[in-house]
Amino acid sequence: MAGPRRRTVRDLRRNNRATVLSKLYFEGPLSRQELGPLTGLSSGSISNVVSELVADGLVEEAGSVDSDGGRPRTLLRVAPGSGHLAGVDVGETRVRVELFDLSLKELARVEAPLPDGRYDAEGVVRLIADGLTRVIAEAAAAPASLIGIGIGVPGIVDASGPEGAVVHGQTIGWDAVPLESMLRAQDELLAALPLFVDNGAKTLGRAEMWFGAGRGARNAVIALIGSGVGACVIADGVPYQGSSSSAGEWGHTVLQVGGRECRCGARGCLEAYVGAEALLERWREAGGSWSAPDEEGALAELLDDPSAAGVLDETAEFLGAGIADLVNLFNPERIVVGGWAGLLLGPRLIEPVRRAAAAYALRHPLAQTTVELGRLGPDAVTVGAATLPLARFLETGGTRREPIVSGAS
Repeated sequence: MAGPRRRTVRDLRRNNRATVLSKLYFEGPLSRQELGPLTGLSSGSISNVVSELVADGLVEEAGSVDSDGGRPRTLLRVAPGSGHLAGVDVGETRVRVELFDLSLKELARVEAPLPDGRYDAEGVVRLIADGLTRVIAEAAAAPASLIGIGIGVPGIVDASGPEGAVVHGQTIGWDAVPLESMLRAQDELLAALPLFVDNGAKTLGRAEMWFGAGRGARNAVIALIGSGVGACVIADGVPYQGSSSSAGEWGHTVLQVGGRECRCGARGCLEAYVGAEALLERWREAGGSWSAPDEEGALAELLDDPSAAGVLDETAEFLGAGIADLVNLFNPERIVVGGWAGLLLGPRLIEPVRRAAAAYALRHPLAQTTVELGRLGPDAVTVGAATLPLARFLETGGTRREPIVSGAS
């Protein structure tokens, strides 16, 4: 059996670059003097690493601050314009592609409806490839500046096989769709670009943990409520994947044995009661109707209809019971409710949801948990998708072209 690989000078250099780059990204701007105690590196190592990163165009000066009795200290930050990231959200009704700089400032976006409103895999691949071409052109970005592309999809993502990321989307009719290999076969840019594919709820979770309502928590659950329902479970600061990356399918936990039929084919799933599609169907059964052509507009009409109060009260109890399950199972310090439907319903339902959760959860773990709304808006899945190549970029010390790796980091 082979022994552990010996660390080389190259490994040490890359690790030092990664440490400095990550500190500047998440805690910057910082001075060279501040980087020492934050990284544990010597002043000589800091000086060498910073000089390299500045020479590579990855780090730039960001002003200065006075020091006690000495020369002003120069502040450093990761240069936002030194690279670009693409994020894709394969949503319920459309595909959204966004281009960001390294600070995750949006530079361009393209949205296109799903072909015939259906999850045709070949059609989705074409929309992603076309959207990527268009946002690059709109932002006048050089294709070589792209660090990678992250893609959030509905369903379970398995990146363990030779075809790269394969998507099992039972609710959308995707049975082992080889999405990564299909994308790489679509055009030359996608063939060469590092691709990272993950479940949309998990990309939402990454975004909220990095920049939103989950920031600072070590144990949290980020819930996505859209047409369907999912979750990202964070355990000790790391997304919990399970044995085959399917952990977090909260929407398909059973709320009522023999209950309403879910899109997955089972009965009584949480999604069959609180997902936007199911909520609208329950409203229709109660006599409601809408004129909007899409679910987002229809849900807005439901919220404006006084006669829908009973359906909303029922939904709050269902959702509160589902959140109580998360409290009892995972003992998180924070539960964040996001997704376009979750954010639309949130201002109206968050308080009754909290009360319902208190009625169903064990008192001791509930007392340690806060239930909050997401802070990043409906674009959080796309932002989170872009953090997938960004995380790899930071972990490798700013290396632009690592060997192509499938799946989420």
